[in-house]
Amino acid sequence: MSVVDKSWGTPSPAGLRVRSNLGLDDRAAQRAAAREARAQARAGESEQRLKDRTAAREQEARAREAAREERRVAEQQLAEGDPHAAAAQRRRGSGRKDVVREQRDTRGYTTVVDVARMRELAKRGASVAGLAGAFGVSEEEVRAALADAE
Repeated sequence: MSVVDKSWGTPSPAGLRVRSNLGLDDRAAQRAAAREARAQARAGESEQRLKDRTAAREQEARAREAAREERRVAEQQLAEGDPHAAAAQRRRGSGRKDVVREQRDTRGYTTVVDVARMRELAKRGASVAGLAGAFGVSEEEVRAALADAE
């Protein structure tokens, strides 16, 4: 092991003060110059980071717009091929997913023929033909039901 004096030019460990023959004002000026150099280095680094971020944002915006355009083209092609499928995939705020309100097949349904309801509708002005169509009975049956009330 060799004994090395600080004055032989070996770097001093961090945190220890290096002796110099400079005065207080000169050391303060050195510290100020070092601070200014560090501040400029940080400013340059932050400016470069800002430029990089701006470039990355612009690139992401271009990528998003290209993806939107691709989706628009795909939706347009789908709409040309099958308008119902295209409408089903369209985003809606209401959450409604069906495309076209399809007419329900009511051929198998049976309507309860309520004579009192039939009479009430007739009082409101419903025609015999309309009542027959609504209740699914013949016009003679409607006339008979209305005649029983009188």
